[in-house]
Amino acid sequence: MSVSFQTPTLETERLILRGPKPSDAEVFVAAYAEERMQYAGGPMAKRQAWNFFGTEIGHWVMRGYGMFFVTLKGDDTPLGIVGHWHPNTWPEKEVGWVLFSDAYEGKGYVTEAARACVDHAWRVLKWDSVVSYIDYANAGSIRVAERLGAKPDPDAVQPYPDDPCHVYRHPRPEGLA
Repeated sequence: MSVSFQTPTLETERLILRGPKPSDAEVFVAAYAEERMQYAGGPMAKRQAWNFFGTEIGHWVMRGYGMFFVTLKGDDTPLGIVGHWHPNTWPEKEVGWVLFSDAYEGKGYVTEAARACVDHAWRVLKWDSVVSYIDYANAGSIRVAERLGAKPDPDAVQPYPDDPCHVYRHPRPEGLA
């Protein structure tokens, strides 16, 4: 069996959103060992984080979309991952985000990248809806969702019914059917 796939590259004013590559594994695994990943499935042991990195790549192959590795223009060091996510048990397609270090917080990188991904979901992927699943205690991600114009949808189906979270629904751009 042979698997090949190409990821698109999105560009914003300050950022490049690109597909994963093998050299990203070290930064990804190190980041997922940190407590700051508590809202993104972590912290994880190295082996678990390595397997999750493989899941990120596999999502692109299985779905044709996935999480982009976000870098500053002119510097290929990943700041985090932002993008399209839809595990097979989830009720809806999500745009999610994770920064790898608190050194990147407060600069608007996540909002800028997520805005590009939400737009990509509507205009290129032609999604019917876009949500972001956010832990009740994750104040930073709640602020990002609200900056993007997303609103809580208390009637939405939960991705993990035994561990509920906020479901923020992103508005469809005007003029899109």
